[in-house]
Amino acid sequence: MRYFARLLVISWTIFKYGLDELALSGFRRHRLLGLLHRLVSVGRAWELPRGVRLRLALEHLGPIFVKFGQVLSTRRDLVPDDMVEELAKLQDRVPPFPAAQSRALVEKAFGKPIEELFATFEAEPVASASIAQVHFATLKDGREVAVKVLRPGMLDVIEDDLALLRTLAGWVERFSADGRRLKPREVVAEFNNYLHDELDLVREAANATQLRRNMDGLGLVLVPEMIWELCTQQVIVMQRMHGVPISQIQRLREAGVDIPKLARDGVTIFFTQVFRDGFFHADMHPGNIQVSLDPATFGRYIALDFGIIGTLTEVDKEYLAQNFIAFFRRDYKRVAELHIESGWVPASTRVDELEGAVRAVCEPHFDRPLKDISLGQVLMRLFQTSRRFNVEIQPQLVLLQKTLLNIEGLGRQLDPELDLWATAKPFLERWMNEQVGWRALLNGIKKEAPRYAQFFPEFPRLLHDALKRQGQSTDETALLRAMLVEQRRTNRLLMGFLLALGGFVLGLLATPWLLRFWTSLMY
Repeated sequence: MRYFARLLVISWTIFKYGLDELALSGFRRHRLLGLLHRLVSVGRAWELPRGVRLRLALEHLGPIFVKFGQVLSTRRDLVPDDMVEELAKLQDRVPPFPAAQSRALVEKAFGKPIEELFATFEAEPVASASIAQVHFATLKDGREVAVKVLRPGMLDVIEDDLALLRTLAGWVERFSADGRRLKPREVVAEFNNYLHDELDLVREAANATQLRRNMDGLGLVLVPEMIWELCTQQVIVMQRMHGVPISQIQRLREAGVDIPKLARDGVTIFFTQVFRDGFFHADMHPGNIQVSLDPATFGRYIALDFGIIGTLTEVDKEYLAQNFIAFFRRDYKRVAELHIESGWVPASTRVDELEGAVRAVCEPHFDRPLKDISLGQVLMRLFQTSRRFNVEIQPQLVLLQKTLLNIEGLGRQLDPELDLWATAKPFLERWMNEQVGWRALLNGIKKEAPRYAQFFPEFPRLLHDALKRQGQSTDETALLRAMLVEQRRTNRLLMGFLLALGGFVLGLLATPWLLRFWTSLMY
């Protein structure tokens, strides 16, 4: 009964915008649901397209459904193209809550009157979204800051709506032919994680700090510093950033910003965060990105709002990088092999058939400027192809896909002539070179050296203890003989490893001398 009133509102909204007919149309093969679809379709006609009706319904249902629609806009395998275009227009701008309430929340969070915390505090919020709103303020020491305040009562609303979304996802998975492959319940679970992460502002502050540390040496993006003594789960205070919204391209151009370089820098930042760090800003729409006009940091990006951060494991990064490299080299056979090796498609899939399907999707889009292609269209065709080969969509990569589409939109807005492939290819090839070969071996040895140093002196004793436990019931002479054999073998392996490593290092050191000696003999 707790969800009954909300369920009535949702049901009425679905009926009002004709989404019941839209939902049931996907289950025509199901006998009972197909009959229900025919019944609700009688005498109903709609002036607005279905994508527009879906967007209006989600906006009517509130910020949680708006955010879910934004997530769905990245699932071109699940949502038809005309709906995706409308869902991409969803904005989570909502009216701000009263200034007095915001002030009371800040004072409650820190247990002090606001006059003791700040020299000035602007009652009018500078930004208001579904989860929180932001006020500008000044600290007692004169530093300009931004104060982010969590919208009150959000947890209960989120829990209720998520419970209903989980129920809906279960129905889809039960009755839809594609339900198991598309994993709607896992998508809702991912969405649940994103929302709860956004409700903990300390987590957002920690995300910003990590991203700031990662980007420190790149020289392309600025991340605000967190004022940690003024950070709680409900309120966080951070350095105020001064910049121009990236959507104001004419203003940036008039200020002298190199727009094509800005577009290339955006691609570099994205691929650095994904493939070098495995930790990327996953909400990079234009509202969260500004450009600095300060002389000291002129032309750099300014990143804001760190509630949604994506992470990738080393396995994910290597798999994605190999796929990108194969795409750039038009090695469609390798793309097909990677899908089979990763288990994304059944092992019985024929490599040549999958290779031909991927080639048909990607080949028409190479050697064309970004203005003439749509990465979204390419992804949509790939997902349509994936349905044919029963590819299992990986929910952990949904955020990456969403961010990649944001990057495409940003690049198209800044520089329609930007070639995303040509810009990304050198970076990915350089990254792959660091993962394999001698450089990767040396980096691995350097990384593991402290563990080796601790492990090797203890190895004989550990081996002795293991053999002693194993051979307690055996003859003592045989046990000692086995121990000696194993210890000699271990010593040979260790000596061989050290000699090989020493020879390699000496070879590196002697190479310049040998080159000079050979040159003197030749000339």
